[in-house]
Amino acid sequence: MTDQMTQDRWDARYRDKGLPGAPATVLLENIHLLPRHGVALDLACGLGANTLLLAERGFETHAWDISPVAIEKLRAIAVESKLPIIAAVKDVMHAPIPPAQFDVIVVSHYLERALTQPLIHALKVGGLLFYQTFTRTTVSEEGPEKPEWRLADGELLSMFAPLRPIVYREEGRAGDVAQGFRNKALLVAVKEMPRRGDCLQAGQD
Repeated sequence: MTDQMTQDRWDARYRDKGLPGAPATVLLENIHLLPRHGVALDLACGLGANTLLLAERGFETHAWDISPVAIEKLRAIAVESKLPIIAAVKDVMHAPIPPAQFDVIVVSHYLERALTQPLIHALKVGGLLFYQTFTRTTVSEEGPEKPEWRLADGELLSMFAPLRPIVYREEGRAGDVAQGFRNKALLVAVKEMPRRGDCLQAGQD
């Protein structure tokens, strides 16, 4: 699928949608882990449910999405609510994410494995990643059809192994599948100061 086809697909989806839905579970259930202030990024923000929550908490919040339709709707909400939101149309696969810029990064229902290292580098030391998306192990038809757009068992934890996990949840098909957090995995992880040995090793590579 070309970049233009991707943009058109998401534009069509957001054109008929009104207000943003609920913020992601990973953010709602772990909101107490957020720092008191800082700069946040909501990547692949859509209509901005996560963006609005972060901005309401006082974060200078950057909201990026490939869909101009979604971004224009979010900008209108930001102006009306007078929230500190900087919404921009960005295809992050072709627009590098600046390093060490964000205290908080949120990614919800978006999976692009090539962005793993750029996301890690984009966090400041002490910064938090809140990530949630669909898994291949499911109990219903929720989520994307293509398996490559879904996480393998345990993959989210291993993808961001350079970060220290604080919260990880992936329930799969265990127990009563009519309850709980199913079809998805979530992670909250922190970027810590590299140890001296790690820095030396990186310099030798």
